[in-house]
Amino acid sequence: LVESIKDNGVLEPAIVRKRSAGGYEIISGHRRKRACELVGVQTMPVFIKELSDDEAAVMMVDANNQREELLFSEKAWAYRIKHEALKHKEKKKDFDSSEQIGMTVGESGRHIKRYIRLTYLIKGILDLVDDEKIKFLAGERLSYLDKEEQEILLQYINANGVYPSMEIAAKLKQLSMDG
Repeated sequence: LVESIKDNGVLEPAIVRKRSAGGYEIISGHRRKRACELVGVQTMPVFIKELSDDEAAVMMVDANNQREELLFSEKAWAYRIKHEALKHKEKKKDFDSSEQIGMTVGESGRHIKRYIRLTYLIKGILDLVDDEKIKFLAGERLSYLDKEEQEILLQYINANGVYPSMEIAAKLKQLSMDG
């Protein structure tokens, strides 16, 4: 991105909204802004939008999901933010925001919920999912362990260099739920 901006400038304007305290908040374009800073470009083109907090959250997630190479953790947090914003916005008992998100990205609502579960992992285990040392579905199962159990598991992984399979993760989830 830095090289592209150096050679061609910013090709796509960022999206910002006015802040009540003054100035602007970037909704989409954080990486472009950082690349401009690295190149020494002082200004970049933007579109100014009037957006509520929920609308801004949804737009930010949608813009980030258009990037080709997202980590599992990036998708997970993006879906969680959008899920919460949509639930807050709709306030309907029968509204399933994970299904709505799934329809917009070509995934099932259940798969979106699995991504969101990853946000309940401690950083060390989530990093292992991002590094694909722990498979996505195993990570989703491990997210049901409480923080202390996850810490113990991470210590074991670090000490032994052994990563839980899907079967082991499911067994750990069940043992945790059984107390």
